[in-house]
Amino acid sequence: MDSKYTDFGFSRVKYEDKPNLVKNLFENVSSRYDLMNDFMSLGIHRIWKELMLDWLAPRSGQSLVDVAGGTGDIAFDFIKRGKKDINATILDLTESMMVEGQKKTIDLNNNSKINWVCGDAMYMPFNNNLFDVYTISFGIRNVTDISKTLSEAYRVLKPGGRLMILEFSSVNNELINWFYDKYSFNIIPMLGEIIANDRQSYLYLVESIRKFPDQDTFSQLIIDEGFKKVKYRDLTFGIAALHSAWKI
Repeated sequence: MDSKYTDFGFSRVKYEDKPNLVKNLFENVSSRYDLMNDFMSLGIHRIWKELMLDWLAPRSGQSLVDVAGGTGDIAFDFIKRGKKDINATILDLTESMMVEGQKKTIDLNNNSKINWVCGDAMYMPFNNNLFDVYTISFGIRNVTDISKTLSEAYRVLKPGGRLMILEFSSVNNELINWFYDKYSFNIIPMLGEIIANDRQSYLYLVESIRKFPDQDTFSQLIIDEGFKKVKYRDLTFGIAALHSAWKI
C-alpha cells in the first residue's frame, strides 16, 4: 500500500475514500447481511463463530470490544458464555448494521451490559488498556490499514488482554481451492443479487478475500504490532482462519 492509494477489492482507490466506500457497501446490505451470511456459507459461519468462542472461553467479569460487530453475534454469545458481569462494547463503522443488531433480543446475564458505538477501527474512541478481549470477525479485511487497526487493538487491550480474529483466509487444498473459486466468483455475487439486490457489493467481498494476506503473513503483521503468543487455526481447509494473540 502506498501513501495515496489502497485496495478496494481488485480496484485501487484513494486511501481517504475507502472508509466511505466500505460504509456505503454495508449500508446497502445491512438488512439482509445475516441472511446472506447463512446462504453464502451454507450456515458454516455460525460453526466458525462457535469455534471462535470456544477458543476464547469467556469468563465472568471480562470486558469485550467486538469491532465491526454490528449485528451482534459475537458479543451476544460472549455475554451468554461469560455468565455474569460482562461489559460488551460493539463498535461498527456503519450505523445501520448496529440498528439490525439492536433488533435482536438477548437476555442479559446478571450485571452484564452492551454498549453500541459507531466508530472506525483505526481510530477507536476508547482509553488505553481498557478491554480484556478484542474480537473482530470478517471485518479486518475491509479496513483501510490493517497494521493501524492492529495497533489500535493493542492500545485498547489491557496488559494480558486477548486478541481474536476470525477472517476468510487462504485455502490449503488445490482441489478445494478450485471449487471455492468457482463458487465464490459465480454463485456468491448471484446470491447477492437475488437476496440482497446487490451483486456488486458481494463481488467486492469476494475480491477482498483474495486480497487479504495468507495465514502466516497475517500472523507476522500481528507480531509486528507487539502481540505475543500468536497462533492460528485453519477452519474448513483454510477457507477461514482464527488468529489468537496476547498483549503481554
